Amino acid sequence: MANNKRFIQSLKSQPTDRIPYWYMRQAGRYLPEYLQCRKTAGSFLDLCYNPDFATEVSLQPLRRYDMDAAIVFSDILVIPHALGQSLDFKTGEGPILAPVDDKAKINRLSLTNLHQHLAPVYETIARLHRQIPATTALIGFAGAPWTVASYMVGGRGSPDQAAARTMAYREEALFQQLIDLLVTATSEYLINQVKYGADVIQIFDTWAGNLPDDQFRRWAIEPVRQIIENIRICYPDVPIISFPRGAGCRYPEYIGATGVTAVSVDTTMPLEWVRDHIQPLCPVQGNLDPLLLLTGGERLDRRVREILCLCCLKDGPFIFNLGHGIVPGTPPENVARVSEIIREYQLK
Repeated sequence: MANNKRFIQSLKSQPTDRIPYWYMRQAGRYLPEYLQCRKTAGSFLDLCYNPDFATEVSLQPLRRYDMDAAIVFSDILVIPHALGQSLDFKTGEGPILAPVDDKAKINRLSLTNLHQHLAPVYETIARLHRQIPATTALIGFAGAPWTVASYMVGGRGSPDQAAARTMAYREEALFQQLIDLLVTATSEYLINQVKYGADVIQIFDTWAGNLPDDQFRRWAIEPVRQIIENIRICYPDVPIISFPRGAGCRYPEYIGATGVTAVSVDTTMPLEWVRDHIQPLCPVQGNLDPLLLLTGGERLDRRVREILCLCCLKDGPFIFNLGHGIVPGTPPENVARVSEIIREYQLK
């Protein structure tokens, strides 16, 4: 991997001339050019599976804000879709899946057409690899098995993942079967993303924080550990970032057990604690509140500078990002303002 990419330098704990930055969901509904592509494409899945549209949408934020990384435009639920689960995105409702909530339904899931189904994503990555600037890193991604399984079992998003958590208690062996399938599918998917040109991998475990302590080790840590191990058999040097949102004080255990290169931290994490307990272990990415980005103004400016100052005090590697993804309705000029502050911030 080219060492002229500031983002990768930081992930390798190498010095950089300034703080690297990108934003989760940087390509999305807050951009008018995205909304136009979405309208033209038809459905959200058509947008994900059409390399012309997906490439264009992935490039749009780079043109506006010159981030240090691009992330391929896709969705974490393309994996269950590729395994044979029906999937639809309904306006105002989010993703809707036919729940796989018993043994017969889980047994019908199959790896047979995985790569054929995901070929458009690989093509998008290959195009982005050729088109992004030489100094910009390309991020491939997938959802962690726990988070993806929670959608698969419940059939939609949930505030507490009750359906998946209940299955994990009542039918532990069956839930383990689903997680094992997702570990295999996700590992193969991410390995292929690197093969087609991704410089970095990010694993999103959005609902990790809702697991009790013992279940966190079983369903959040162990599957991600296996995925990272599988990727590194093929690509031992590829940086891997994980985002176990809501992990709190379990971040150090998570880092040590999974072997991840870096972690994203969510908005709830105290910066002093991140600086003192996480940065000595690995590079950190985070953690501006997306709703403050939406709000803007002097308070936004002040918080961006606080994050930069506090997370650089230990001289540990740091990548500026959000504590979750950009929300719809965020003024693009607010994103431009944050980017400007980051670029002007002087490393000590």
